[in-house]
Amino acid sequence: MAEVTTKLAGQSRGNRFFYLTIRLIVIVVCRIYLRLRIVDAHKIPKSGTFILAPSHRSTLDIPVAAATTRRRMMYMGKDSMWKIKPIGVFLTALGSFPVTRGSADLEALKRCIAVLERGDPLVLFPEGTRRNGRVIESLFDGAAFIAYKTGVPIIPVGIAGSEEIWPPGTKLPRPKKCVVVVGDAIYPKDLNGSRATREMMSEFTLELQTSLQTVFDKAFLLLD
Repeated sequence: MAEVTTKLAGQSRGNRFFYLTIRLIVIVVCRIYLRLRIVDAHKIPKSGTFILAPSHRSTLDIPVAAATTRRRMMYMGKDSMWKIKPIGVFLTALGSFPVTRGSADLEALKRCIAVLERGDPLVLFPEGTRRNGRVIESLFDGAAFIAYKTGVPIIPVGIAGSEEIWPPGTKLPRPKKCVVVVGDAIYPKDLNGSRATREMMSEFTLELQTSLQTVFDKAFLLLD
């Protein structure tokens, strides 16, 4: 693999304090403006690494995912956003790290693995991009691949209401209710030193899809 030359998000006290401050502001706004409700947040570990895998219907899902835990979460972002230094510094302090758009997927996976190996939990949207509707369709195998490589669990998170609150093309979020449901962690199989096969990863991805659909459906039941 090619060497990753771009630094991951900083770990200074200043970075962490800044993240917690912004997170607090986001939570206050979401609680008041969106009547945000988070169900079963206790299922997110207070220590150790994991992959948080939310449904993805809106840009709003990014800050909402951060509201589920006090842990500092890490996110991928397009490296072009780091070309303007003040913006890059801001994103880095918030826990984002750059990935070159259009480059091999292997680079992005390597950076995600580096985040987890450093001890930080990772937010990874398994649908890959924003989707529409209430059905979790086929997922990418990236989350399963990373989980098998690192041995960390994946925690599915269903976010209901974000698509209606901030649909593509609108400038500002609408004041509507948002419900988040955190699911039970799912774990990759113990390989006993062997390598995961493509079939095993596909099975794990399907398990994640089923679990994500379950919490997504529950979130809509609580929303309606």
